[in-house]
Amino acid sequence: MRPLVAHIDLDALRHNYQLACQCAPHSRSVAVIKANAYGHGALECARALAADASAFAVACLEEAVTLREGGITTPIILLEGIFSTDELAWVDEHRLWMAVHSAWQVEALLAFSPREPIPVWVKVDSGMHRLGFAPEDVSNVWAQLSEAPQASSLHLMSHFATADAADSRYFQQQMTRLQALATTLDAPLCLANSPATLAWPVSHGAWNRPGIMLFGSNPLETATPATDSLRPVMTLRSEIIALRDVEAGEPVGYGGRWRAPRRSRIAVVAGGYGDGYDRHAQDGTPVLVNGQHCPLVGKVSMDMFTVDVSGVADAVIGSEVVLWGRASNGAVLSIDDVARHCDTISYTLLTGVLPRVPRRYHGAFG
Repeated sequence: MRPLVAHIDLDALRHNYQLACQCAPHSRSVAVIKANAYGHGALECARALAADASAFAVACLEEAVTLREGGITTPIILLEGIFSTDELAWVDEHRLWMAVHSAWQVEALLAFSPREPIPVWVKVDSGMHRLGFAPEDVSNVWAQLSEAPQASSLHLMSHFATADAADSRYFQQQMTRLQALATTLDAPLCLANSPATLAWPVSHGAWNRPGIMLFGSNPLETATPATDSLRPVMTLRSEIIALRDVEAGEPVGYGGRWRAPRRSRIAVVAGGYGDGYDRHAQDGTPVLVNGQHCPLVGKVSMDMFTVDVSGVADAVIGSEVVLWGRASNGAVLSIDDVARHCDTISYTLLTGVLPRVPRRYHGAFG
């Protein structure tokens, strides 16, 4: 069978979740597993975390129902709430929590008759300017829901635009707005995403929402002792399927973008943009061959790419190639390093791994 496989380390996932909890010991942590757990497999990741996670968060009803039908009974919050009024019946049936960010969602909830009150998180636009009520409108929404038998366990939530940045000025502006609002309403908060969980204790509320950090990626601009403790959950591993020597000046790949500066040994690796590996990977993008760093050379093709293995004496057909993650000898290639060479972020690489790449899970389910 084709050797490209995404290996998912469930023990690393649990480790990273516990690290999020340790960063904010006075908060409860929602494990964000939207977008199929950032490409790792939502149901499998939820099962692995079920004994530890206080709640899960997803983007939409379909993702929540998949978890419920897979046997997950842990609380699940819909981060974007409902997209149509008829979804409220599903929210009620599957005992989901929901965010509200628009007046029509509040109106729909107040016109609905759930079997039991639905936990509601009111989303505030504190400066991200995507979803949420303007701060000056929140008090009225809060009052409506506080008096409504349809709603329970009200929280305020928001999202930071720059929590990952070293420049904290805009983050502080958002925090100031949210702290004032929470004080006025005496409201519990859910604010901290992964970077805020790691770097901004002031944002830690009743709940935090770690996401990308659960999968081993550093969401901050710089490394910290906490980010250095993250473990990669996905190892995207393949093998060399062909080897050839090329003379100095010879081109490799479509368009001849890369030309050998000297006589070079070129390995062909199973894996390409048809699997989700980024076609924008530049010459020099790192991979591990038998645990040694080697540069990608030439444009990525649909099903394969090429690597200069001139410095790897033991490279043969069948040798291990790690596109990101942990090699068999223990060497680690950070997905964040790969993302920088592709002019993108780890989120797009992880969520972009396509279904034809099989996932293999390691470590016992919870």
